[in-house]
Amino acid sequence: MSAATAVVTAAEKVDGFTRKSVRKAARQKRSQGSSQFRSRGSPIEIQLLPPLKDAPNADQHDLFCQKLQQCCVIFDFMDSVSDLKSKEVKRATLNELVDFLTSSRGVLLEPVYPEIVKMITCNIFRTLPPSDNPDFDPEEDEPSLEAAWPHMQLVYEFFLRFLECPDFQPSIAKRFIDQKFVLQLLDLFDSEDPRERDFLKTVLHRIYGKFLGLRAFIRKQINNIFLRFIYETDHFNGVAELLEILGSIINGFALPLKAEHKQFLMKVLIPLHTAKGLALFHAQLAYCVVQFLEKDATLTEPVIRGLLKFWPKTVSQKEVMFLGEVEEILDVIEPSQFKNVQEPLFKQIAKCVSNPHFQVAERALYFWNNEYILSLIEDNSERILPIMFGCLYRISKEHWNTTIVALVYNVLKTLMEMNGALFDELTTSYKAERQREKKKEQEREELWKNLEELRLQRSQTPGEIQNDTHNSQNTQDNKSSAK
Repeated sequence: MSAATAVVTAAEKVDGFTRKSVRKAARQKRSQGSSQFRSRGSPIEIQLLPPLKDAPNADQHDLFCQKLQQCCVIFDFMDSVSDLKSKEVKRATLNELVDFLTSSRGVLLEPVYPEIVKMITCNIFRTLPPSDNPDFDPEEDEPSLEAAWPHMQLVYEFFLRFLECPDFQPSIAKRFIDQKFVLQLLDLFDSEDPRERDFLKTVLHRIYGKFLGLRAFIRKQINNIFLRFIYETDHFNGVAELLEILGSIINGFALPLKAEHKQFLMKVLIPLHTAKGLALFHAQLAYCVVQFLEKDATLTEPVIRGLLKFWPKTVSQKEVMFLGEVEEILDVIEPSQFKNVQEPLFKQIAKCVSNPHFQVAERALYFWNNEYILSLIEDNSERILPIMFGCLYRISKEHWNTTIVALVYNVLKTLMEMNGALFDELTTSYKAERQREKKKEQEREELWKNLEELRLQRSQTPGEIQNDTHNSQNTQDNKSSAK
């Protein structure tokens, strides 16, 4: 360990932020990493084979297989000067295979399937290395990029062309693209490289569409990944991509929804809102939740109550996200379902409007700019106005931010137009309540003032205390004599 990282001052020990900054500045972070290693022997040489387009039709199949086998060779991209010629030959061969598979017909004969899957397996499946940065923050730090990407990108391109080829036969491919293959593919979603995760998202979606027998297994394994992420690791790089795939899957669910799908919503998707890194995947998560509610409106009440249960207490950024998601839910809610959740929901919205953080208060007040939500509030004004009125009236007089005060005045004006009689009644009762509170406050201050005077009277010199005691004794003796 260098002196820069070993020496930590007393101030840095107290200030955790400073200590983290010092560690980050002292560390030479690599922008690239690779998990593909092989033993270094003599340099590997790959011979350039004849182009497929120039080969006779009778020889194309064998040449295609030879090129696939040639592409199974893995190179060390962390050594930028080794095997340069062979790396370029492999890159050119992969490009040729992608073009050939895209433009030709009748290429995917049965004997080719195991060769293709073997080549793909050799190039993309590997154990992902630990992050170079133990304090890696996806929102702030640059990810470590895969050094072998020049080859891996083409392998992923080839894999996609393979799955999308008109000649592709799932009945043959299912012998090679099986549950073990899918498990290895899902493990790769933890890659730090966003380019790889983007390809994996498309590949897994294609596999889900082509292989009906793997669908339940894929959903179950994604479920397991999320549960580990929520309750054990609190770290997985590919949550957003997996949720994006699930958004499309949920959209295709048949009605009525199966019990397992409802359980997934309540036991996995709702608890996902507790994650520290929610900002990285909240858009995709909210989309999945809304998709469920559009499928089955009866799920609205448990979903909203679940969100209220996990509502953030100290992180304003998460509160803003929760409010955005609630608005998306209210956009699709049915009036009958709204009645079931209006009281607990608007009690929470009232707390958000009263929040001293202006972004939270502003986001909550924007609900009154939504015409559909406004119509729901108007239809249930007798229940919602009493919940919201007190905090709105108080904020209009006390909030530090002028923008919030202006928004509150607009909301109060809207509520007054909705139900003028109830608004006047609430105004009168609120002012009476405030008067009672002020009277109680005055009485409380008077009581403390009297107690303070009593304390001063009792804080006398020892001689005065002795005289008071003697006088008290004489008074008691006189009373006894009188009796």
